[in-house]
Amino acid sequence: KLKKMKKLFILFTTLVFTTTMMASCEPINGGVTPEEPKDSIPAQLEPLKQSVPVTDNWVFDSKPSITIHIENPNAIAQTAAITVRIISDLKKNVVTIEQNEEIPANGSKDVVITTPETLAPGFYRANCIVNNKGARNFIFGISPEKIVSAPDKQDDFDEYWTAAKEQLAALDMNAQLTELPTKSTTKRKVYLVELQSVPDSPDGDPVIVRGYYAEPQDGQKHPVIMHFYGYDSQNATSWPPCPGGNDSEYAEFFFSIRGQMLNNRGASHRYPDGKEDFKNIYGDWFAYNFGVKDGYYYRGAFMDCVQAVRFMATRETSDMTQLFAEGSSQGGALSYAVAALSDYPFTAIAPCVAFLGDFPDYFNIVSWPAETAKANKGSMTDEEMYAFLSYFDTKNLATRISCAVIACSGLQDGTCPPHTNLAPFNNLPTEDKVIYYYPEMGHEIPSDWNKKIMNFFKERMK
Repeated sequence: KLKKMKKLFILFTTLVFTTTMMASCEPINGGVTPEEPKDSIPAQLEPLKQSVPVTDNWVFDSKPSITIHIENPNAIAQTAAITVRIISDLKKNVVTIEQNEEIPANGSKDVVITTPETLAPGFYRANCIVNNKGARNFIFGISPEKIVSAPDKQDDFDEYWTAAKEQLAALDMNAQLTELPTKSTTKRKVYLVELQSVPDSPDGDPVIVRGYYAEPQDGQKHPVIMHFYGYDSQNATSWPPCPGGNDSEYAEFFFSIRGQMLNNRGASHRYPDGKEDFKNIYGDWFAYNFGVKDGYYYRGAFMDCVQAVRFMATRETSDMTQLFAEGSSQGGALSYAVAALSDYPFTAIAPCVAFLGDFPDYFNIVSWPAETAKANKGSMTDEEMYAFLSYFDTKNLATRISCAVIACSGLQDGTCPPHTNLAPFNNLPTEDKVIYYYPEMGHEIPSDWNKKIMNFFKERMK
């Protein structure tokens, strides 16, 4: 019994000693004891804030200078892992730049990123990332006016357009004017004008095209301004713009090409003119008679514009020595086309975010109208398709233009990208030309554009 009691005492003593020692030990692997104050636990860090402001209109000479503004809202310095990926507008990888920057506590830093090598003239996309978070994705330009978009005119380019103009000249214009009393004043009368233009096929009937014409009533000759519209929409219900009667300084024609705008509106969506509904019979205009040189939509549309200028020349109040044109998107392309093909020399034109430029590159940059073209090319090869489209390419028409030109481009335009705007502009033989870049603008008209073009026109009026 004594031996048993001794063993039990030793076992009890050992358990008590072990328990006491364990209670006095420090916690393992940095564990927190109940007595440790809560404020000794590090607070969770807030993410860095970043932005990429516009610098130099995002148009540079040889290297970009991209400023990334980074803010650190934390009480300790933080490291920003910066990645800038640059690709060409034709979707070719150019360079990836990676660097780390320490951002001070409760402070900010402007980090300027550039490329190790100079870049060729062109447009590029920069994707800026900070700590795996997108900061900004945008297009910038390098010496845009040095981009080479070589003309690809076919051997019969000039003969083709001469024949189209001869066909137009053989037609009776048969101009019909209907006054719009709700728009006319004693200063200017406003008319709906209907004209005959070339058929949609060599053996077809003339096509009726329309526009709104504002004629000063003082019996004097006035500078002429042609206005052309952008690409219309199917089943459109918006009212086509119509000039007012109060401005008596200019003779103006707001003109609609075949199947679009006025020619695509019911009577309830026009100013009262006593006429029936006007209907689009062409479907998708870009696709109409695609591949048919003598029947393609834009052959007729360009001749419609030439006919509109010829109409203005018949009016006694038109000073055809002071002839101007403006338009945006498709209207910009029509401005180029009419200046290239008109019987009357233009003084100046103002194409904005112009359509129909440099098809071979255009189709590799954005999906429309490339998808429409390829869906309607039939048995044509790509080479044959581009040869067909070259007759209507503004970069080829621009080689025939000698007047002054003011143009603009939105660098973020995903419909008529800046590359396609520079194609005709850079092929203009005239030295009297200027282009404005809007770095954050997409496919739209700048708010200051009308003021810019009217000042440009007035500076060149006699």
